[in-house]
Amino acid sequence: MQDLCGERQWVCEAMQRINADFNRSADTHLIRVDLPGFDDQALYLKDESIHPSGSLKHRLARSLYLYGLCNGMIGPDTVVVESSSGSTAVSEAYFARLLGLRFIAVLPEGTAQKKIDQIRFYGAETRAVPAPDIYAEAERIASELGGHYMDQFTFAERATDWRGNNNIAESLFAQLSLEEHAIPDWVVMSAGTGGTSATIGRFIRYRGDLSSKTQLCVADPENSVFYDHYVTRDPDLRIKGRSRIEGIGRPRVEASFQPRVIDRMMQVPDAASLATIHWLEGMLGRKCGGSTGTNVWAALHLMAEMREAGRAGSVATLICDGGERYLDTYYNPGWLEAQGLDLAPHLETIARLTA
Repeated sequence: MQDLCGERQWVCEAMQRINADFNRSADTHLIRVDLPGFDDQALYLKDESIHPSGSLKHRLARSLYLYGLCNGMIGPDTVVVESSSGSTAVSEAYFARLLGLRFIAVLPEGTAQKKIDQIRFYGAETRAVPAPDIYAEAERIASELGGHYMDQFTFAERATDWRGNNNIAESLFAQLSLEEHAIPDWVVMSAGTGGTSATIGRFIRYRGDLSSKTQLCVADPENSVFYDHYVTRDPDLRIKGRSRIEGIGRPRVEASFQPRVIDRMMQVPDAASLATIHWLEGMLGRKCGGSTGTNVWAALHLMAEMREAGRAGSVATLICDGGERYLDTYYNPGWLEAQGLDLAPHLETIARLTA
């Protein structure tokens, strides 16, 4: 009984620390981008890069820790283990340090060094393995150490309260409420775990004032099975390799990906995603990560469709993380050339869309 009381007290203190951290953090900003060529269509970017750990995954990490604490999976001596392409591991490492827990991130080989450095900055450990092996290796380590495998790819969609409680969807639509087009025609989201798109899609259906107008488009990069799964509904799809757009795209269908709450999917070439962030730097005066480019490329095409149909309205999407983590890759001409990525044709497409 004494041990139980001690652990309950620690969980209570852990919850207090997480809630205090949340209370110290302002909500993320919503940026309106006025684009040439779109007089009647507005683009909104919700800037998730300003979270303390630098990305959209800060919300997910908080939810996963709360889920683990409240379900008795995480205690004062628990070793927390996660499989991640980087940003989720950075955010989970942030919360592990906040709670004084040992954290091990299992990363695919080739993860950006800036992300690895940030994970280690928070006192966490990293293990690099071939991309297809990250799940099994994380599970093995957790089992060997008697720890907790966080498993974002399974629990992302259920750890977040999609009906509200300060989730990404509730925050986005609250910030849009005073805008000219307060109810957007489209929300665009790329998928890594699928948890954020599931939260947004469910919230749209939960809110009757949104469900009659707003649709959810999920943008998928190369080397990802999500688009084909959306079309075929085959849960056993697999591909070899990994997405070059870190944080999104998966080689297998993840349990958190919920295709039934998605209205449309769009495939985006990697070169188009990266061309978009180079163009976007000129619009915002700052660098963004590759998944933001995937989001905005799809958003621009949806806006163009609205313009051609003579329909005024708005499209909202996310800045998922900042570009400083990708200076050696997405913003490095040598890396782009080595990958065979030609941005010029896609920059010309954006120029035509925004003419």
